Amino acid sequence: MNGELDLNIPLLATFVVYLILMILVGLFAYRFTKSLADYILGGRRLGSGTAALSAGASDMSGWLLLGLPGAVYASGMNQIWIAVGLTIGAYLNWQFIAERLRRYTEVARDSITIPAYFENRFRDQTSALRVVSALVILLFFTFYTSAGLVAAGTLFEDTFGVEYTLALAIGASVILVYTLLGGFLAVSWTDFIQGILMFVALILVPVITVMNLGGWSETAGAVGELEPGALDAFHDVTLFSIISLMAWGLGYFGQPHVLTRFMAIRSPRDIPAARFIGMSWMVFALFGAIFTGFAGIAFFEGTGTLDNPETVFMALIQALFNPWVAGCLLAAVLAAIMSTIDSQLLVSSSALSEDFYKRFLRPRAGDRELVWVGRGTVLGIGIFATLLALNPDAAVLDLVAYAWAGFGAAFGPVIILSVFWRGATRNGALAGIIVGAVTVVVWDLLEGGLFDMYEILPGFILGTLAILIFSRVGGRPSAEIEREFDKVEQGTR
Repeated sequence: MNGELDLNIPLLATFVVYLILMILVGLFAYRFTKSLADYILGGRRLGSGTAALSAGASDMSGWLLLGLPGAVYASGMNQIWIAVGLTIGAYLNWQFIAERLRRYTEVARDSITIPAYFENRFRDQTSALRVVSALVILLFFTFYTSAGLVAAGTLFEDTFGVEYTLALAIGASVILVYTLLGGFLAVSWTDFIQGILMFVALILVPVITVMNLGGWSETAGAVGELEPGALDAFHDVTLFSIISLMAWGLGYFGQPHVLTRFMAIRSPRDIPAARFIGMSWMVFALFGAIFTGFAGIAFFEGTGTLDNPETVFMALIQALFNPWVAGCLLAAVLAAIMSTIDSQLLVSSSALSEDFYKRFLRPRAGDRELVWVGRGTVLGIGIFATLLALNPDAAVLDLVAYAWAGFGAAFGPVIILSVFWRGATRNGALAGIIVGAVTVVVWDLLEGGLFDMYEILPGFILGTLAILIFSRVGGRPSAEIEREFDKVEQGTR
């Protein structure tokens, strides 16, 4: 008992210090949050470094430290195709979408949410685009946020032996406090800190593990003896399954919590630097996660001590590091979880406060009222997501995959065509969102053969086709829309 207590005190101390720091950041950001635009988009004043690490940290979430290492630990290097697809998708998103979306959301009546951008970009007088896209956000972020909360509960339960429900309540409470207080700035600043912490942990853990095993040759040799197929990226995979795994990259074009970082960056001129920082962070982080799972095979498979593959990162930390260092590194897992949940809560809150409350209930509501409505909806959504996360057996990677596919298929094609195609119309955008979202939901319910393909790929393809077809129905865009498109086009040359 004393040995366990000595281990838990350093872990608990580092966790408490970290959590207090996040709350203090929220209190500091509270001073700069005066209007709804500040609360939802930070007044469009993020620097390149903050925008880059905030986008990366809010994007990667707990799956980077739990889901991806767990997948590699369970199946081997054939899981790297997810990372390859994500890297390609993220680069294309930064290279081709970021600057155009930053310019377009400002030109299109200073849109501060994705639903508002769709409505303003296509001059939708019916509000159908705003309502449907807000509903899609609320639907899929429910699963995404629940995935993060399951990961948070698993972390506390595994580290401290705390009962899952209590662990879930602790994690959710801290995230709610700083998000509720500081809004977008608090979320972005804490994401910046969390991104650095995640990066350090993902480099340090696999390096120390490989060194402990005697070096890379010894590690690879041990894995080869235990699981020969784990060394081969093409083991037990077909072209069909590789395409399905790489299709994860398509999701980047439609993730609201990533796209809002593009919208909030201080100036389009900051985007090249942000792209370099963000992509460098991402490549090293993904490699770290992959090699953590790979080295974990050699470390644990011989002893058979690891029951849940998604705990391999945490198990290596507790096995190899001094308790004080372990506390700091395990805080990286909490950082990954928190950095995504806070962004999801904020985007969901904006969908309710800006896209429903202000649009339909109180069109003349002042900024102070809207900020407090936003805070209230953060609290409500957070509580609801916590209730959904009460099932501790849900797999983090599965929940994230479903939500990722939903956003990628529903919003990705509309975002791309809205900034690149003059001919896109309101009818096409609405059809694309509906077809993409419905395809993901239906495809996920079907099994066998072609339906085993990751649902984002058929959803993205059918959503794109729906936009191209229905944009031909109801006439071409108005002269005002075309002038606006040309203004953005000229600005990006």
